Amino acid sequence: MNTFKIIASAASLAVLLVTTAAFIDFGYDTEIKKIQSPTSEGLAVVELFTSEGCSSCPPADELMGRIQAENKNKELYMLAFHVDYWDHQGWKDRFSDHDFSLRQRQYADWMNLQTVYTPQVIVNGSVQMIGSETGSVLKAINQQLAEERSSSLHLNCAIEDDKAVVHYEGVADQQNAELVLALVQESTASKVKAGENAGRNLSHVQVVRKLTRKSLSGKKEVILYLPDDFNQQGWELIGFVQNLQNGHISQAARFDFDAK
Repeated sequence: MNTFKIIASAASLAVLLVTTAAFIDFGYDTEIKKIQSPTSEGLAVVELFTSEGCSSCPPADELMGRIQAENKNKELYMLAFHVDYWDHQGWKDRFSDHDFSLRQRQYADWMNLQTVYTPQVIVNGSVQMIGSETGSVLKAINQQLAEERSSSLHLNCAIEDDKAVVHYEGVADQQNAELVLALVQESTASKVKAGENAGRNLSHVQVVRKLTRKSLSGKKEVILYLPDDFNQQGWELIGFVQNLQNGHISQAARFDFDAK
């Protein structure tokens, strides 16, 4: 994998990645409500790369919270990955994981980007934008939901002591794709005591706590070890099929532990 320059703030990246059209105000409340389309033909896996140590990230986290709260579209799958490259700036994000930083850099490779930055949103592994730009994020989600895309992926999960035993079906064996599974805490918060967000109480939604991958061959079972603070209330499992050559996501499903 290539070595990428890390740009800590989305503001520094604007001249490189954002055209004038990306700054158009699409109407915050109106556009969010438009996502609630029960007739949507597609799906949207929305990945936010963020950090509690980044002063540009809270608006993106807040946008994800608004979208999550105001939309019931079952084909909208939201994931917040807390990267670790901000952890040396005075505050260690307790949700950060180096694997999440590596995932973001893999996207940079797939998309031929020279940098990684926060906050960044990637939708269906195919389009990226600054995560705090409401109009751009909502436009991308709506476009992906409008595309015809059938998903037969189905997840089932059983808790056994400190692990989740996941079974999946509805996806054929493939050599150029894999199943990605993310264990998600739906809502949490932190009081940040140092770094760029010192003194702030930050709320988070859809925080990825564990991530694992499996090739689409062999036994359709995955073992996922659970964090110590896991409980079945307020957590879900999101899985999706991702192309290994370009990162595009073709199928997705969720398992809601609350509904079990």
